[in-house]
Amino acid sequence: MRGLYLLTFIGLAFQAWEYILFPGEPIDYITGIAFSFWASYATLMGIGIRYPVKMLPLIFLQLAYKATWALGIYLPMKKASLVTPEAESFFWICVTAVVLDIIVIPWKYVFNNYIVPFFKFRTVSV
Repeated sequence: MRGLYLLTFIGLAFQAWEYILFPGEPIDYITGIAFSFWASYATLMGIGIRYPVKMLPLIFLQLAYKATWALGIYLPMKKASLVTPEAESFFWICVTAVVLDIIVIPWKYVFNNYIVPFFKFRTVSV
């Protein structure tokens, strides 16, 4: 897991923070939102290098948003023949990330610490 945190941190932090701190031109608000999210996300992934299990929800987020983008954005673009080279490149980044996420997530831990407690309901004694 630490390797995935490191890979994401290195791959995203420098680019996102550089874009925010040293913009070549004023940043429009939606691009600013996206880069602010990515910079914050990358920074938190850096913390995940030290605390991999505590930061596990970040990997869930990565798995969810990349799978969502690939299925909900890329596939309709492909069907409509609107795929750009950038979208094609990002699609393969998403596929790679989803596969890596599925491999590194400790599924037994997830089941025991997230799934099982979610379905345990308190019994009310009357």
